[in-house]
Amino acid sequence: MFIPTTKAELKKLGWRQLDVILVSGDTYIDTPYNGIAIVGKILLDAGYKVGVIAQPDIDSEIDITRLGEPKLFWGVSAGLVDSMVANYTATKKFRKSDDFTPNGVNNRRPDRATIQYVNLIRRYFKNTAPFVLGGIEASLRRVAHYDYWSNKIRKSILFDAKADVLVYGMAEKTVVELANAYRDGKPIEDINGICYISKTKRDDYIELPSFDECKSDKRAFINSFHQFYNNNEPIISKGLCQKQDSRWLIQNPPQDYMTQDEIDHVYDLKYERAVHPYYAKQGEVKALQTIQFSVTTHHGCYGECNFCAISVHQGRTIRSRSQKSIVNEVKKFKNHKDFKGIINDIGGATANMYGYECNKKLKKGVCTDIACTSSTVCPVLKPDHKPQIDMLKEIRKMPHVKKAFVNSGIRYDLINEDKRYGEQYLKTLVDFHISGQMKVAPEHTEDKVLKLMGKPNKETLVNFKQKFEKLNKKSGKKQFLTYYLIAAHPGSQMDDMKSLKKFANKELRLNPEQVQVFIPTPSTYSTLMYYTEMDPWTRKPIFVEKDQNKKQQQKDIVTQKSRYYNGKINRK
Repeated sequence: MFIPTTKAELKKLGWRQLDVILVSGDTYIDTPYNGIAIVGKILLDAGYKVGVIAQPDIDSEIDITRLGEPKLFWGVSAGLVDSMVANYTATKKFRKSDDFTPNGVNNRRPDRATIQYVNLIRRYFKNTAPFVLGGIEASLRRVAHYDYWSNKIRKSILFDAKADVLVYGMAEKTVVELANAYRDGKPIEDINGICYISKTKRDDYIELPSFDECKSDKRAFINSFHQFYNNNEPIISKGLCQKQDSRWLIQNPPQDYMTQDEIDHVYDLKYERAVHPYYAKQGEVKALQTIQFSVTTHHGCYGECNFCAISVHQGRTIRSRSQKSIVNEVKKFKNHKDFKGIINDIGGATANMYGYECNKKLKKGVCTDIACTSSTVCPVLKPDHKPQIDMLKEIRKMPHVKKAFVNSGIRYDLINEDKRYGEQYLKTLVDFHISGQMKVAPEHTEDKVLKLMGKPNKETLVNFKQKFEKLNKKSGKKQFLTYYLIAAHPGSQMDDMKSLKKFANKELRLNPEQVQVFIPTPSTYSTLMYYTEMDPWTRKPIFVEKDQNKKQQQKDIVTQKSRYYNGKINRK
């Protein structure tokens, strides 16, 4: 069933009052790709009465009051993307379209949506149930952080929203534990995976530099971020506290990750794989085309690209679903009226991290002094693509599946490093799971920039490209690679972009089109570099382009058209 969003649905269910109301900046799509849908289904499964209000009008009481007020708490999220990232480009221009809004017009998600929704609720419900913040906007803004759009250090969003609790990370276990505590009248202060505000600090927790220190001293802010980043994972992490004005932000240690059985259970819950009828009648939701029949195979990413927040939000340890659970999910597709035999994606944040992990990490926790992947793959990590090869084979055997794409990110360095199954895995993708093109993300080509990004060198890319082209030739297919690239990342100058362009023309034999200007999103190392203009590990100054026109020029250098004649480049 859909999670109810109207009074008529509550009446049909015989529910007089809800336990939890979830408010989201995305329209309500009932799929396991939607955080609000997952949290709602988990709470329903735990026995709670749950409702959803998606994209409420912040200038009216009509949306926010239609389900009454909950007994236990309001769960507030900006949606699957930070609202400022959803609303503005890297050069701070307003985005006109939004794939998660009916009719695709970006007119339903307010700036700083988490704060606005709490204020909206408080306007019409006095002395109401507690406010619990969640989702990626809350998770990545939970401590003092740099905000690109206001160009300043901001307090924890918990303070700015004047909310009660913040659940960080993916929070499936945390939200049920919190609901149980509210239901039973028990204290919440020792629940892992939450942040709350206190009049006093906790002496057994790591004290971060205060908000005022972070605001006035960039080196103190760097120190704060290192401690924050290194205490995001179970096993190794301690609680944190940070003074913000006269009170303290308390961040409890991370929640334990779900076991494979627990993850399987989440995805075995019934999802309608459709937009709720209440919102569907308001217009087509473009995102449905992508996520309706896509399959999540695992959580987490140990890629640790410095411009990406996935490792902070989802974690650096891979938690994989069982093959049985994934196959059963695909089996159910044949009963859906909209399924035409095409699976849009089988993967996760990085598709080819499915099914294996570093044994040392699983026993002792993540390393704080070395990354699993960066310029090289850690020798202790043993990439093994066999589990994904076997899983994809099982899916291909199903009569109702015409094509199953792997469109999630692929780490080509892991394919290169897997000497037993890497080439077989790539052949599997080439033969069955891509259509015309395969997307990879080298992001840059110059060593000094790649090092700051935490990405492998260009020789690794060339090696992979050769393998890809060789396999395509053997298969008789005319498929090609497309490359995601970033302009104006900290450390990148005009000459670096010219070198990137030259490399792309000469070695990759293309005119790059998939180029985006770097966006300093909250709680990433690259954003830390952007704000401080320092290498966070050496404290040495680095060049950071902050002029919006010059950022665009960096992109234009790469995207300008070239033509080839006998291996020589003539620019036009």
